[in-house]
Parts: sequence; structure tokens; C-alpha cells
Amino acid sequence: MCSGLRYNRIVRHSIKNAEDLRWLIGHTGGFRSGYVTDVQISKRRLFDEGSGREVPAGTTVSVTIRYEIRGMVRVAKLTMTGVTDLSVFEQDGADCSSLGVIQTELNAGKLRFWFDPQGELYVVCDEADLEEIATPFVTVQQAAELARWIFQGRTAEGPTVQWLLDELDQAGLPCAWREAKRAVGLHPAVQWEGDLIPAGDSTVNGDNMVHIMAYGQLEGKGFGLMLRVLGIQDRRMSRILEVLTDQITQHFAGDCLIGTTIIPGREWEGWLIREHHARQDRRKRSDGGS
Repeated sequence: MCSGLRYNRIVRHSIKNAEDLRWLIGHTGGFRSGYVTDVQISKRRLFDEGSGREVPAGTTVSVTIRYEIRGMVRVAKLTMTGVTDLSVFEQDGADCSSLGVIQTELNAGKLRFWFDPQGELYVVCDEADLEEIATPFVTVQQAAELARWIFQGRTAEGPTVQWLLDELDQAGLPCAWREAKRAVGLHPAVQWEGDLIPAGDSTVNGDNMVHIMAYGQLEGKGFGLMLRVLGIQDRRMSRILEVLTDQITQHFAGDCLIGTTIIPGREWEGWLIREHHARQDRRKRSDGGS
């Protein structure tokens, strides 16, 4: 297996010139009919010894977009650095989150991005980086979905069903595997699909399972896994998901997707701890205000 595998940095597509812009539009289809889920603005300041003051040292804008193309759902994060002009303008109920086809150009050495037809979300920058995670469409819902976790690996081969079962056995959470049978055709990238069902517990609801879909990447080498917890809220199912996500991120290089947040696999455990503390803080503030 892949124990001891070193994690790479997040794979990014760098956008610096007109050729890169043409690649971006071709690869994403201009994010046609996608929508913006998140915009973040970061301003850096450095201490200037001469003046004894902090001075501006650059602005970075990141835009997260969810869109669909070639039978895949993609979540892309476009990070623009060296920003010299920026507009995020919504007024009188206007919404710049829904996209048509974004417009781009290279002018006077600067990259320009118009994200919506009205130009209400507009960025001029020195360069940009694109990172994204893609998954096949999921149209069949066997039961209520409690959680979804996606992993995009950067190795040619991902975990097998037997490897997943062995990891759960070692954690004291034995499961049975039930291969999925679908009447409708799957996306050609899907390699296998099925359900992990807890074994040896008659109290577990028959609809409780972890549904797993494994698929290959359409561009370049790599693999994808989509884990979906289905059924009713159950501590054992949460524990199964926790074990699987921990073992996958420890043994395979790649990135995770929660909602529209991309997290490097090597940072998964730390991200979970921060989220747990954030939830506790929100709960304390809520209890204090009641």
C-alpha cells in the first residue's frame, strides 16, 4: 500500500499569459452557468524600517465557483494575486453570484476577469492560480444524505474495496460490502460503486450505510472517491466515516472537498480540529445570548 507516501503541494494551474487564459476558458468552458459560492479578499502589510510603519504589500482575491461541464460537477478556486483593481458591487437586490460565461483578457501585462455580465464582480491582477476538484453527477438518492466527503488523489491507483474493509476491521468497525446495481448508465469515469453496511449489529437501521463511488480523473492521472453517509443520524456511521477519511488522507496524496471548501489532504486533521473548536465557540456564544 502507500504508507510513507510523501504529500505533494496542492496541484495548481498557473495563469500568467494569454495562452494560459485560453487554456482556462477551454478547460472550464468559461464557467458557463456556474455560480460563485465564496469570495475572499486578503491584504498583506509589511513593516517598513525606514518609515517605522506598516505598508501595503499586495492584495489577493480568491473566488470559488461551482459549475458543470462534460458530465462532471466541478468546484474551482481561482486565486488572483497582485490585485490592482477590484469591484464587488451588489445593489438594489442585484446578485453577481450567477455566472453566464466569464470574460478574460491580458492588457498592459495585467490579467482582467469579468465574472458577471454587469461587471459587478471584476478583478485586475498580475497572475492567477486555478485549483479544482471534479466529481461525476449524483442523481440517485437512496436515503437521506447526512454527510458527503470527496477526495481527489494524485496517484494512479486509489484504495480498493478490500483495503477499506480491512481498515474498518482494524478499527473495530467491521462492515459488509454491497455492490451497487443501477438501471441507468454511469459516467464513464466511474470505476466501482457500492455500500458499506455495518456488520453484526441488528439495531442498525437497514437504510444506514456509507455509499462509495470511485472514479478516474478525466485529465491526467489520479483517482477520485465520493463518500456519502446515508440513512438516519447514527454515531456508528459517523465513526465509520471518520476512520475512512483519516486513513485515506494518511495513505494517499490528494485534496478533500467539503461542500465547496477544498482542503489539502495533509491538513485534513487540523482542519477538523479547527472546525470543532469553531462549532464549540458558536455554541457558547449562542448559549450566552439566550
